[in-house]
Amino acid sequence: MGNWLEGRHALITGGGTGIGASAAAHLHAAGARVSLTGRRLEPLQETAGRVSGTPIQCDVTDRAQIAAAFDQARKANGPIEMLIVNAGTADSAPFAKTTRESWDRIIATNLTAAFDCAQAAIGDLLASENGRLVFVASVASMRGVPYAAHYSASKHGLLGLMRSLAAEYAKTSLTVNAVCPGYVDTPMTDQSVARVVDRTGRDAGDTRNLIAAMNASGRLVDPDAVGTMIMSLCLPQSKDVNGAAVTIDGGTTA
Repeated sequence: MGNWLEGRHALITGGGTGIGASAAAHLHAAGARVSLTGRRLEPLQETAGRVSGTPIQCDVTDRAQIAAAFDQARKANGPIEMLIVNAGTADSAPFAKTTRESWDRIIATNLTAAFDCAQAAIGDLLASENGRLVFVASVASMRGVPYAAHYSASKHGLLGLMRSLAAEYAKTSLTVNAVCPGYVDTPMTDQSVARVVDRTGRDAGDTRNLIAAMNASGRLVDPDAVGTMIMSLCLPQSKDVNGAAVTIDGGTTA
């Protein structure tokens, strides 16, 4: 691979682990300077060490923290030319037992924070010759998910935000896209397994296999598959890919 992103600055929210860490590795390999934000500093520092990146502690549900973190990233690495909105959270419960607190927390992290992050970077993105905004959505953006109405609603909203921005900025140099993974082998899936085990007493290995079986392939998606796609969407050669929701789910939505 050539250094097609040489010297360009990518900021990744939720960049310490999973999809965010994989995206950081692939963007770095293509020559990008990388800033990583997240709530937990230790995994950010570990990933930043591998990609010569800048770790910045930030809770994306706090708009003031976003503004401060993005300013810190600019001071370290220049204007934000690629923004990867990856920070997210999940929960599950029967709809009748889903609390308003859980609804608010999921929407705040998965949707409102995406709006705030996009607004915080939009000036930089539009000023770039090849601005890129990539939202990490989900196959839950495209279908209903039993026992996860709040999560699915947040991801449907994220896809609507992406498509609206893609249409609004179609005549500029900015592209706006989303990747929509199925169940991925990440710490978020580990947390889902732990929740099921805690609530049901089911074996952890059996639970993980059941989750993997929800992908048509019968296996969890490799985070590198998602990171590679994110990097591809950021390339200058991808200037005509705009408003796309790219599924990475082993054929589940085929």
